[in-house]
Amino acid sequence: MRKIILFITTMIVINFLFVSKAFGDSNLSSPTLASEAAILIEANSGQVLYDKNSQSQMYPASVTKIATAIYAIEIGNLNDIVTISSNASARNVDGTTVFLEKGEEVSLKKLIQGLLINSGNDAGIAIAEHLSGNVEQFSEDINSYLKNVIGVQNTNFENPHGLFDSEHRTTAEDLAKITNFAMQNETFREIFSTKELKWDGQTWDTTLLTHHKLLKEEIPYEGITGGKNGYVNRSGYTLATTAERDGLSLIVITLKSSRNNDSYNDTIKLLDYGFENYKSSTIPKGTTFKVEDQKYVTSDKITYTHLKGEQISKTTKEDGTLEVINQEGIVLASSQLVKVLNENNNTKTEIKNKSINEIRFGSIFDYLNPYLAFFSLAYILIIIGLVSRRKT
Repeated sequence: MRKIILFITTMIVINFLFVSKAFGDSNLSSPTLASEAAILIEANSGQVLYDKNSQSQMYPASVTKIATAIYAIEIGNLNDIVTISSNASARNVDGTTVFLEKGEEVSLKKLIQGLLINSGNDAGIAIAEHLSGNVEQFSEDINSYLKNVIGVQNTNFENPHGLFDSEHRTTAEDLAKITNFAMQNETFREIFSTKELKWDGQTWDTTLLTHHKLLKEEIPYEGITGGKNGYVNRSGYTLATTAERDGLSLIVITLKSSRNNDSYNDTIKLLDYGFENYKSSTIPKGTTFKVEDQKYVTSDKITYTHLKGEQISKTTKEDGTLEVINQEGIVLASSQLVKVLNENNNTKTEIKNKSINEIRFGSIFDYLNPYLAFFSLAYILIIIGLVSRRKT
């Protein structure tokens, strides 16, 4: 009987250990993609969940317009009225346009809408000329902005629209950074998520429809929040997509697909991979951590992304640096905590700061143990009572 009990107990322990490991196993199979480069990141934490040649420089085609749009929104005045030049008129611009005419007056916001929703190359030229005077100066200005403000490392844009230029290059990683930065802006999010928009132009009255198949639900997918597609011969098909579901906010970039369907299939694979396997967790602002006798608190909310069911540990170093570590020993998030003054020091400081009057007139019972104070008071009252009875 004892052997049976020992056997059952052993099996339960072994089963528990193996099930726990499998539930948090990080060796899950990654998607196989047709695109030459791709990246999947979680927007709130910035963590990379999938990477394929994401630092290789490639031609982005019209996903360039994400950078042009956020730059124009951040730097320009959306209410500015832009007069369309000959260079920016649809007659003189290759590829997709919103049929702008020379001399036509259009607000900067409307140009950005035409740029992102209908992929208007003429709108891109008009924006560049309005902000910087000409396309060449605009390229210098936006490259400086992308590097110094957003922090890209391997991007060089020669134009605002993405039409082919051998020097017009970026990476999937940089495009993910740019898109993530842009999605923090409310105006950009609004335009980026627009499926259709009534357009009243000087020579073209129509309804603009997004070209992104997931966004316009030509290919249904739950949680899509924005997107931009691109294509030129040398770049192949490129795609930028954002989606949100159950607190997880994903950004997918795919570059150089030989077929349009491949770019969408790869994007769906990566979104499925992210939503099915990962979750985001947060450490609230003001959370306390302790190293020996020293307390620290978080100065802001900390977000990190991890596999569902994965065991996570939180370690605070002696210098007050908090590290969130997964079961593989990978640091998912790191943050400098704020040191809390020692409570004993606070108490001493409060006593020192009391005024002389407060100390002079404070009751003696304020400094006594409550029980001792009670019995002392009772004893005094008994003595007073006995003395009174003797007098009478």
